Formats: sequence, structure tokens, C-alpha cells
Amino acid sequence: MAPADFESVALKVFRYQAAHNPLYGRFVHLLSRHPEGVLSMEQIPFLPVSLFKQYAVQSGSWKPEAVFTSSSTTGQVPSRHLVRDMAFYLEHTEYTFSRFYGDLSDWCVLALLPSYLERSGSSLVAMADYFIRKSTDPRSGFFLHDLESLRVILSECQNQGKKTLLLGVSFALLNLAEQFPMDLSGIAIMETGGMKGRRREMTRQELHEILSKAFQVSGIHSEYGMTELFSQAYSLPAQAAGAPARFRPAHTLRAIPREVNDPFCPAPSGRTGVLQFIDLANLDTCSFIATEDLGKTYSDGSFEVLGRLDAAEWRGCNLLVE
Repeated sequence: MAPADFESVALKVFRYQAAHNPLYGRFVHLLSRHPEGVLSMEQIPFLPVSLFKQYAVQSGSWKPEAVFTSSSTTGQVPSRHLVRDMAFYLEHTEYTFSRFYGDLSDWCVLALLPSYLERSGSSLVAMADYFIRKSTDPRSGFFLHDLESLRVILSECQNQGKKTLLLGVSFALLNLAEQFPMDLSGIAIMETGGMKGRRREMTRQELHEILSKAFQVSGIHSEYGMTELFSQAYSLPAQAAGAPARFRPAHTLRAIPREVNDPFCPAPSGRTGVLQFIDLANLDTCSFIATEDLGKTYSDGSFEVLGRLDAAEWRGCNLLVE
């Protein structure tokens, strides 16, 4: 989608959601933003992502087919993203993946997502399950703790030259790397981020270096997704050693950064700011999400994720609707 077309659609979606999403409409009103006076994407108010923990975010009147929930530690309240049409979500994830990696039927899909499988409502598990079902390889499947069986299948696929995706949460991939370091050259190893309290936090670059060395690959793939977004972004291994991972978004997704200390001031390209996303696939909920991730955006539409914002920084925005 051309930039001008994306902006035109985004402005129409903004006006629709400001009128038909009670929570977002109130947020826009409290900011004294008249929808007809918003003439560019940079002027659109972005809803703090934390509000998905407190409210049902919904545009229009409809009954959810499902509810995606975020992972949370004891005492935390998970985010809840209402799903009007599960088929749309799944088909959209397939289309996005195929733009970067080709037809899913050509792949053996191996999912190492223990922390997600151990709870219900994960959008990542729903996506991985769909990818597995779309794969024509009978070896595709989920692996909870049986790393030995996973090792055997990975070795088989590598020896056969089979296109293989190993999709895993960071801590589980590290467990595999420690227990079964092996030559996986030719395998697409894709981390989805998150230690989930199982290991010490580390930078993405450090994680990729450890995994690349253990599996003898030139680089690691990454997937960026959130419970509160319906669109994903993918990072293919960097061409230059040590280069930061840049995510390329789905055609329905755009990253627009804001200054760290001012949620209403855009941050220039290449400068660290708070990542905000326009996700046109979120038509039935809210397409304008202010995350708590720090990152940089670039003129080609790609973005980096550098870490997390102190939650206190967004407290002022949340108070607007409390």
C-alpha cells in the first residue's frame, strides 16, 4: 500500500473509531482533538496499550468469537483483545508471513512455545497452530518440553534440505541451545522475544549471538507481535555482522514514534522514541496503539525495538480516561 493511500485509509479509520469506539472516543474528546481537524497520521491520538488491561476495547456492536490475552506474572492483569472474526486474523497472519517467506505449505513448522502453550488465549499460539495446519509436512507441530524429539526432527529436516521454521520464545530457544548445540545451517530460527521471568533479560543482539553460535547459523530471524495488535512484523538476519535487527511490518502496520518525555511530540527518524503503531487490521477494536516499547523508525518503514519504557511515563495518559 502506497504511503498516501495508507494515510488516507488511516484517517478514515480514525474518524470511524472515534465515533464508534466509546473508550477511544472519550480519549480523543479529553485530548480536545476534533476528528475532522485531524489531517495527518502524526496528529492522530494513540491509545495507551495498558488500557487493554482495564477496558473492553471495541468499535461497533458485535459479539466476540474469541478473546486474546497477554501473558502475565502473578498479580498482574493481562491485556484482553476482543476478536470479532478469528478467520480474518489467521488469514491475515498467513498473508503477512507469505510476503516475507513464501507459501506456508512449503515449510515444516516447529513451534517451541512452552510458556504460551501452558495458558489459554495466546494469539501467538493461535497463529502457530494455524501455520502448522497449513504446512503439508507431517512433522510440523508444537514441542512443549520434549527437546530430544525436536532435535531429531531438526536434524532430519536439515539433512534433507527441507525449508524449516523453528519458531520459539527466547528462553526456550536458549534451553535448546544449551542442551543440544548443533549445526542448523539452512534452518530459519525465529525468536518471538520474551524471557517470561525464566531467565535474565538480555538485548536482542546478545540473544542472537548466543543462538547463532550454538546453532552455527549466520543469523537469527525475529517476529514482533503483540496481543493488542493483529498485524506482525518480521526481521530477517542482518546482512552485516553486529548490525541491529530491523523489523519490516505487514502492509497494514506502520510505526510512528513519539518522544520519550512527551507522548504528543513526534520523534524524528533514526532517533530513539516510544513506538506507536497504526494497525489497520484492528478495525473492530482500536487501530492506534501507543506501546511501552522503545525503538527507532526509519524512512523505509522499518523499525528497531530497543527495550521497554518505564511504565510511569505513560501514567498521565492513562489518567485521562480513568
